[in-house]
Amino acid sequence: MSFLSRRLARSQPLRLDRYACVRRQASDSPEYNEPSGYLFGEKPLPKGQKRIKEDWENLWVVGMTAFFGLGTLIAIYKPKTGVQDWALVEAQKSLEERGVNLDYPKSGK
Repeated sequence: MSFLSRRLARSQPLRLDRYACVRRQASDSPEYNEPSGYLFGEKPLPKGQKRIKEDWENLWVVGMTAFFGLGTLIAIYKPKTGVQDWALVEAQKSLEERGVNLDYPKSGK
């Protein structure tokens, strides 16, 4: 048996049990919300009763609708800055300068 293995065999195990009981929380609240099985944790109302909305809910719906609507408009009308778009414009310019006409007349009967 080497010196190191004898030394490790004689050493006492670390005493971590006194640290295991220490719990650090900011308050006495539970760690998480228990799952209730209901959508958003709200119990269904009895027949004939309407759900009362909280103050922030209408503002959130209007704000998110406006945000996504504005984002859609910006995405639709943004300027075309891609390399292919630039190359198409440049090719059309150079063909016009050379006098090349790519429009073919329709043959009609």
